[in-house]
Amino acid sequence: MAIASASLLSLDSHVSSASSLHRSPHRARPFSRRKSWLLVRARNKKTNSLSVIDAKISTDDVSEEDIVIVGAGIAGLATAVSLQRLGVRSLVLEQAESLRTGGTSLTLFKNGWRVLDAIGVGSDLRSQFLEIQGMVVKSDDGRELRSFTFKDEDESQEVRAVERKILLETLAIKLPSAAVQFSSGLARMERRENGKMLLELVDGTRLLAKIVIGCDGIRSPVAKWMGFSEPRYVGHCAFRGLGFYANGQPFEPRVNYVYGRGLRAGYVPVSPTKVYWFICFNSPSPGPKTIDPSVLKKQAKELVKNWPSELLNLIDLTPDETISKTPLVDRWLWPAISPPPSTGTTVLVGDAWHPMTPNLGQGACCALEDAVVLARKLANAINSGPTSVEDAMQSYGIERWPRVFPLTVRANLVGSLLQWENPVVCSFRNNVVIPKLVRLGPILEHTNFECEPSLKRQTSEVPKQQ
Repeated sequence: MAIASASLLSLDSHVSSASSLHRSPHRARPFSRRKSWLLVRARNKKTNSLSVIDAKISTDDVSEEDIVIVGAGIAGLATAVSLQRLGVRSLVLEQAESLRTGGTSLTLFKNGWRVLDAIGVGSDLRSQFLEIQGMVVKSDDGRELRSFTFKDEDESQEVRAVERKILLETLAIKLPSAAVQFSSGLARMERRENGKMLLELVDGTRLLAKIVIGCDGIRSPVAKWMGFSEPRYVGHCAFRGLGFYANGQPFEPRVNYVYGRGLRAGYVPVSPTKVYWFICFNSPSPGPKTIDPSVLKKQAKELVKNWPSELLNLIDLTPDETISKTPLVDRWLWPAISPPPSTGTTVLVGDAWHPMTPNLGQGACCALEDAVVLARKLANAINSGPTSVEDAMQSYGIERWPRVFPLTVRANLVGSLLQWENPVVCSFRNNVVIPKLVRLGPILEHTNFECEPSLKRQTSEVPKQQ
């Protein structure tokens, strides 16, 4: 039954390029003991790992922050916005020179939209993207295997493909202009005797933080410092792109999937002029990294050269800056084996904690869920007093683990099933399982998530640590 769940799944893009936001990256947030971060910028050699610093470090030139969020992706910005709406300030550190707004799109189901509504950005986004009415599954020879309408299965379901660039910009606009600090890659972390975290950036800047929230993605330095293993390659890679139709795209508002042997593809309208697509293929290793758009297009088209022509045309209409190839990875959070998501007053959110394959379309949705759950618990701890911040973080992990671990495992298994190469098994999938056995309603139950609006409160400060 799980086979068709990937039919709902669009492969979310991992962003590699950078483009400018309306906000200048040089509008720095002033630190208490410096006029500006960026006025004293002196580039040092970057380090790829974080370490505990044993030597005693003077705090004369160290600035202090209550809450520092590492990473200005979806998880980091959503966490910052959620905290702000609850009256808690934070500083977001981003290693890039501006918001990393390149890439393609991601699919948000109703749980993602409930979070976006709760933090006040849902309405801003809905008007820019098409609501997807349903989905159709085809074989690689163009034969239709099954079609579904989302509202027929779940009246409350809401599915839209959202451009990552616009989502990030919409979240960033909700924050004060100095809340995101760019060109601020993290080099080292140290927990001080008073419980605060000493953070050293790649340019030598240092600051003390009462709370550190790691939202720095699948290769998270914060997660590595906390003892997490590197995400595991699952045996598949994906090409992704965003086709552009200057005179309007021709597709109905539904997800289209094509299943082959060890190969699958999908495409879904994003807006009246843009269509997101992906091609997922088996590969024993990730292979060399390729960024040349012409090479990527050629490789992608070669994989599906005998498939429906509309997919090939879509690849041809893809702007160079939106096409990418990435290996798919995940991390299984085994109980009693994997570290908890928090240690002291440092905690992980989104891909930094639970990277998952995109086969359920839940990577971004779960990151958004994490953000509002953690923000609510931290705000309650800060505003009410009796509940400590560490207790709030532990409560966050206890609440979120039963949600994200099964989804990570399920996404992996669904992807593995859909990447079958055996012709007999693929024939059984296409002629029996998908047409006759799959029920969409139960498959979508994981998109149920209750989320109350985050109400604005008077700005609060984190209690002082002794």
